[in-house]
Amino acid sequence: MDWVKKLGFIVPSWNTVMEYECARMAPEGVSVHFTRIHHTNDEEETLLRMIHEVPHLAELLGHARLDAICFGCTGGSFVRPGMDREITQVIQEKTGIPATTTATALVEAMREMGISKVAVASPYPQWLNDRLGGFLKDHGIAVVREKGQNVECPAFLPPGNAEALAREVDAPEAEGIFISCTNFRSLEVIDRLERDLGKPVLTSNTTALWHTLRTAGYEGRGRLGGALLRERLSAARK
Repeated sequence: MDWVKKLGFIVPSWNTVMEYECARMAPEGVSVHFTRIHHTNDEEETLLRMIHEVPHLAELLGHARLDAICFGCTGGSFVRPGMDREITQVIQEKTGIPATTTATALVEAMREMGISKVAVASPYPQWLNDRLGGFLKDHGIAVVREKGQNVECPAFLPPGNAEALAREVDAPEAEGIFISCTNFRSLEVIDRLERDLGKPVLTSNTTALWHTLRTAGYEGRGRLGGALLRERLSAARK
């Protein structure tokens, strides 16, 4: 089979989860290609500094003649107001390839799933959870309950950790759950959470892959990643 679409991701250098989960979720005929951006802590200065490396890394990814590129760090794309739009613009200007970010993707996915009130589970320190809440509020989405675990480089945590945290933050008024951070394992528990909680469960990686596929013009169905990827890939795009 020929490639249907080729997707590129700029991922933090310490991240070992996004590649693993996106490769598993990618529909048949879709390939995923990664490059790394220097990132070894969740301090605000580090997150902000990443944007200076984006043009060069995007240019390298662009050599692969990709259909879309995603900046694959959630915190790095919402830490400052407008950061997601700035990163997208930089990538597109440097490569001529359609682009998105994880922060953009999570907002678009929540809109797609009709979520205006969300519960948030993350490995973040409180200040970064607060920034996420402010970012979502600016896009008309209220965080009704949230909890961060203050864990740096959480890739070592098993998926059951994210599952327990998602159950803890769930609330009757929450229309969906968002598990944030592309380096936070959760793929194996999404379907069970959706079944048990009766609402959409979105993650940084499911929303990033979903929106990058849409940005690339993909038409088809997903195989893993909850209702978002199984049911909403071919819906009408704005």
